Amino acid sequence: MCRIGDLRRSKLSLKDPMTRPEPLLSAHQMREADAAAIAAGTPGFALMRRAGQAVADVAARMAAPGSRVVVAAGPGNNGGDGFVVATLLAAQGYPVTVALLGERDRLKGDAALAAAEWTGETTSLADAPFEKADLILDAMFGTGLVRDLEGKARQAVERINASGRPVLAVDLPSGLDSDSGAVRGVAVLAERTVTFAARKPGLLLLPGRHYCGEVVLADIGIDPRPGAARINTFANSPSLWSKFLPRPEASGHKYDRGHTLVVSGGATRTGAARLAARAALRIGSGLVTVASPPEALGVNAAHLTAVMLRGCDGPEGLHAILADERFNTLILGPALGVHAGTRAMVTVAVHARRNLVLDADALTSFEGLASELHGVFAAPTVLTPHSGEFVRLFKGHADLLDPPSKLERARRAAAYTGAVVVFKGADTVIAAPDGRAAINENGTAYLATAGTGDTLCGIVGGLMAQHMPAFEAACAGVWIHAEAGVAFGPGLISEDLAEMVPGVLRRLLS
Repeated sequence: MCRIGDLRRSKLSLKDPMTRPEPLLSAHQMREADAAAIAAGTPGFALMRRAGQAVADVAARMAAPGSRVVVAAGPGNNGGDGFVVATLLAAQGYPVTVALLGERDRLKGDAALAAAEWTGETTSLADAPFEKADLILDAMFGTGLVRDLEGKARQAVERINASGRPVLAVDLPSGLDSDSGAVRGVAVLAERTVTFAARKPGLLLLPGRHYCGEVVLADIGIDPRPGAARINTFANSPSLWSKFLPRPEASGHKYDRGHTLVVSGGATRTGAARLAARAALRIGSGLVTVASPPEALGVNAAHLTAVMLRGCDGPEGLHAILADERFNTLILGPALGVHAGTRAMVTVAVHARRNLVLDADALTSFEGLASELHGVFAAPTVLTPHSGEFVRLFKGHADLLDPPSKLERARRAAAYTGAVVVFKGADTVIAAPDGRAAINENGTAYLATAGTGDTLCGIVGGLMAQHMPAFEAACAGVWIHAEAGVAFGPGLISEDLAEMVPGVLRRLLS
């Protein structure tokens, strides 16, 4: 666990000190963890004091001594944290004003105890002098928010955002949904956020990630894993999957490292398959073959060297190729074409019971036909839709499309199909049929260019060919893909990504 004051930025580095997967707690799980700490003997007010101290430490780094601080305090425990911070900062000589939402004599429990210790200036939230502050502390609402902000709370958030003053949020910016990252009407735009015990999904999912700024994870004595068996959401980092990462053995040979088959489109649609094939080779697949329609063989042959070629004339051709059981992983979809023939190829692949990655056209060809993929996968399978493909594939399935949380949509899609779902985007979510999920955060805007998704499915397929479990292969593939994009930076095109993969692997395996 990161100690008080340690900054966790959006991009986790290869030198990340965490040795265990980082749990992300839902609002319900956070309440359970808090209750467990209290039941184990730590009074709630002691936890509030520790939380307040953590926030005060960060506030003191953001505002020079003597700076004016305005604390926007809510009517619950988040507001109680704010009163603790106000007391601590005032003792250090900061001029502090607490602007309270509601009446002071209506505060309850630990929040009332914290307010009783505050002897400084208190005003109503409507009269808060935000425009005169050197630092605004947002302690209005935390993980307990269950409805859109309105009235005085909404007006206060709008004033805070319009003030142009730096904002430090307590637990998470007021107005953000802790579980989904959705904005509940309006949300505070913070420069920095101090959260407690564990990060929450809403701090990693969009748009929440844009509102929280830098995140400080404070250890206040709450175990984020009191019921470890129930923790099933994690931040995607090497700590989650590095023990499964393939490591070549001195006595091994190429067939030990798997044989990946990528199916190509026609003569004018071959590039995507080559991107996937090269990525599978770079990530370590022992052999990679591109299966091409007869008219595309010459085009692919002119561009490929280490990747082998096979002729493949439709579903019947794919069935014949798969008689060779050494092909242990298939990648279908990149530029394959949106039509019934692609659906037939997917059917052949499913019946062959090999590791399978379905992307792009292999998903769009099932537009509105997701029921044909319901529970059909007998072998490890990964689906890699972006948001448009996700909507097309699950058209008519309101239970999969309606949840406001991308995390929940991915989970339901994985449970429905029985496949690992990589729901791509700036906040890619990887979900397994058993309920496990990971949120990726090391992506870069440079990946928003044609062909990078083809490279991703090649990386994932190449890892699966080396016998990496599907969920871990998908998580690792997404993270490595993003690191490769960051490593190249400006000017990135999809052809560059595979060439950056060995450097990322070298650092992971060293």
